[in-house]
Amino acid sequence: MTPGNNGASTPEDDDPFGYLYADGQANGAQPPSGGYGYPNSVNRVRAVGTRQYGQQSQTAQAAPYGQVPQQQGTPSRPNAHYAAPETLPGGAQTAQQQVPGGGGGGRGGRGPNTKGLLIGAVAVVAAVVIGIGVAMLGGDKDKDAASDKVGTNPTQSEESKPSPSTSKAGESKADLPEIDAKALRLGGGASLAQDVKGAQSDGGIYVGNLNQVGSSVTWTVNGVPKDGTYTVFARYSTVDEDQEMTLTVNGKPFGSKMNMGNFTHTSDGDLTKGWTKTYAWPTLNKGTNTITLSCGDGDKCNVLLDQLWLKAGQVKD
Repeated sequence: MTPGNNGASTPEDDDPFGYLYADGQANGAQPPSGGYGYPNSVNRVRAVGTRQYGQQSQTAQAAPYGQVPQQQGTPSRPNAHYAAPETLPGGAQTAQQQVPGGGGGGRGGRGPNTKGLLIGAVAVVAAVVIGIGVAMLGGDKDKDAASDKVGTNPTQSEESKPSPSTSKAGESKADLPEIDAKALRLGGGASLAQDVKGAQSDGGIYVGNLNQVGSSVTWTVNGVPKDGTYTVFARYSTVDEDQEMTLTVNGKPFGSKMNMGNFTHTSDGDLTKGWTKTYAWPTLNKGTNTITLSCGDGDKCNVLLDQLWLKAGQVKD
C-alpha cells in the first residue's frame, strides 16, 4: 500500500499518522486537531527548545505548603533540570529549626544536661565541706591527745648557764624561795659588807672576801614543792676578767662551774657598774635542799654576792 489514493479512503483515514510522511503531506494529510486522535487529549505541541524545566508549573505553584509538587516526565527518570521548590521565588521554606537549648554536643542534637551538672557540682561541694569539717574535728582531737602527753617536768640539766643580761633594780623574783646575802651561812674568809653601792639586799648588804680558797656561802632551801629541775639565780658584781665558782647541791658538786662572767664588760675596776646575774639548772628534791657556792682550787672568785633565788624549770629570766 502506497500513500495516495488507493481506495475509497484517504491515507489519513487509513493511517492516523500519515501526515508524518512526505507523500502523505503531498496528498494533503493534516494532523488531527484533537491531540493525536486520542479522546480527551490536550494538544501540547511545542517547538523544540521552548520548554523551560527550571520553572514551576501551575500545578507546582498550587501545591500545598510542605508538599513536593508532582513532576512531569517519566517517573523512573529524574529530571536533570529539576530545581528544589525552596530555591525558586515563592518556594517553600525548608530551613531546619534549631531545637531550643541544643548545643550539638548530646545525642540527637540535644544540649548538655545542665540540671544534672548542677546537681553533681552541689554534691561535690557538699562532700568537700563535710571532709573539711571531719578533718578539723580530727585535728582538734589529735591536738588534745598530744597535749595530754606533754610532760609537766622540765628536762634535767647538769650544765651551768650564764646570763649575758644585767640585773635591774627591783626585778621580780619567782614565788619560790629567795634569800638575801645577810641570811646566808658564811664559810671560810667570806664576810658581809656594804661599801659598794648597787646591792639589792636589805640595807645594801652583800658578801665579800670570797676571793680566797675555802670561802663559801650556803643556802638551806625550804619549801621546794616537788622533785624536778629548777633554775638557781645568783646576783653578783664583778669587773675585768670573767669569774667562776664551784656549785654544790645537796653535798654533790654540780656538773660544771657556776659561770660568773663580766657580762657588763666593766673594765675600769668600778664594781658599782658590774652588777649582773647568772644561773644554773640543778635537780632539787621536794622539801629541803642545800645549795653551796664556794671558791675551790683553780676557781676565780673575785665577786660580790648579793642574792640567790629559785624558779621552777629551766628558764633564763
